[in-house]
Amino acid sequence: MTHERRMGTVEVELEGVLAEVAVDLEESPLAWLASRRARDGRALIAPLQLLAGERLRADFTRAQMMPRMSADWSGVGGSGGRRGATGMNLSDVAIAAKQRLSRALEAAGPEFSGLLLDVCCFLKGMEQVERERRWPARTAKIVLGLGLDRLARHYGLVAEMRGPERARLQSWSAPADGMGEAGR
Repeated sequence: MTHERRMGTVEVELEGVLAEVAVDLEESPLAWLASRRARDGRALIAPLQLLAGERLRADFTRAQMMPRMSADWSGVGGSGGRRGATGMNLSDVAIAAKQRLSRALEAAGPEFSGLLLDVCCFLKGMEQVERERRWPARTAKIVLGLGLDRLARHYGLVAEMRGPERARLQSWSAPADGMGEAGR
């Protein structure tokens, strides 16, 4: 029996470049939450929250933080460090990703960083998180939403752009009599 994957895409900014990231909708708890609706019709997590969580996961993956289940043969028989698309050594890419991950988790704070790692990076479901932490049912979604909001703010992701309350006027020109060319 083969498992059919339900793939979707999420646009994530990585190293200053927007890229579409393939997400297994069956695997990612965030994708699952984003595809489900609350009673009021809104998604259980907002698109910006999904984007923030997937960005954290991308850095986690690039930082090579996932525990290995087998031997790492990547350094055997090679002629030095492999180079990625950015021209950086792969270990440099991992170090840079680890630094970004650390800054993001620090910005999220100790209240949310463990939960964000569990759900976004280790792909634990809400029920599993609630069971492991001995939380009441349906509280993980609420706490996760708050953590994702803080993470999105760290990444500079906002729902709407706002400028200053009163921007400085650059130039203004109108005829002194108040009538334009068409009114003459």
